[in-house]
Amino acid sequence: MTQIETTTAGSLPRTQALIEANAARTFADDGLTLQSTPEFDALVTEAVRDVVARQRDLGITQPGDGEFGKAMSNAVDYGAWWTYSFQRTSGLTITERNIFTQEPVRSTPGNIQLTSFPDRRDWVRFSEAYQAEINVGTNATPFPTTTDAITYTGQELVATDTRNLRAALQPGEQGFITAIAPGSAARIQNDFYASEQEHIDAWIAALSEEYRAITDAGLIVQLDDPSLAENWDQINPEPSVEDYLAFTQIRIDAINEAVKGLPKEQVRLHLCWGSWHGPHTTDIELKHILKTVLGANVGQISFEAANARHEHEWAAWEENKSIIPDDLILVPGVVGHSTNLVEHPDLVAQRIQRFANVVGADRVIAATDCGLGGRVHPQIAWAKLEALGEGARRAAKLV
Repeated sequence: MTQIETTTAGSLPRTQALIEANAARTFADDGLTLQSTPEFDALVTEAVRDVVARQRDLGITQPGDGEFGKAMSNAVDYGAWWTYSFQRTSGLTITERNIFTQEPVRSTPGNIQLTSFPDRRDWVRFSEAYQAEINVGTNATPFPTTTDAITYTGQELVATDTRNLRAALQPGEQGFITAIAPGSAARIQNDFYASEQEHIDAWIAALSEEYRAITDAGLIVQLDDPSLAENWDQINPEPSVEDYLAFTQIRIDAINEAVKGLPKEQVRLHLCWGSWHGPHTTDIELKHILKTVLGANVGQISFEAANARHEHEWAAWEENKSIIPDDLILVPGVVGHSTNLVEHPDLVAQRIQRFANVVGADRVIAATDCGLGGRVHPQIAWAKLEALGEGARRAAKLV
């Protein structure tokens, strides 16, 4: 019988002990760097071992470290995948102006610029809902500004990440670690580099070191780059698709430069429209960006395919299967992060089968839409992974 491989999009529920331990950590003088102790490091090592074992028990065949090496000190946190990078990079400073406090920016045809996060078109259109009941989470660290040359300083931290995951894996088991992509990392306020391109180039040089450390450890590196799709909502007013594709191509080029020389089969790109639980009526359609995204020189693409806003877009893969590279593995989300409903295993199997019919079952790894940690209650997150594992087993009987 064919086996359907399974994985996650990264973040998994932290234990209460780990959340509290992160909250108790002190900052260095820069207000960004969280200090560690041997006791804290030992707690993380144990937590990674446990979370890998739990994934394995639920049928996840390519487990991650749950992003436990990325600080999350609150039960709801949509940004740990991003804020961790502030701990591993020089040249950043806390200032009064950041992506949440800066003045809104207006784009014009041929001159796209990202506006402030509160000025996102989805947040503005549904402002009453956001103010009343939509929780956008609390991050472990403030958002900084680039005020000096960016260099990578996270060598010891990424070494700890890889060591913890490798120690938790069984012989022959393939694991992965997430890392922010240059285009997403460069969305912080820039007060140092003369241009956006120079800012992105600096992040390429810094983050490529982290990517290589992960792949050199024999692990898959997952490049988290919601900027490829999510930026659309952060451009005000809505741009033309043509302008947006040119804007996005710069981010794809940045990925390709950053992964140059890495084993393609060990590089996964994660594409999403942002993990906050909002209406998302201002998301760009996948059909508009798919060809551009397929230009990324990666072995796998992880993407949202389960939530109510994007599930129908499996058809875009079917319609464009002639341009899908023959060696590309699809990693569709078949359980969602945006709802408390736990998917039925038969529905999960049906979702998997759609993509197996496009590229073949051997080129599909079933996953979650986005990280579940910090987005749904831990009980619900684990129930969703149980449905994912069972759904993959059922799908294997159908393909």
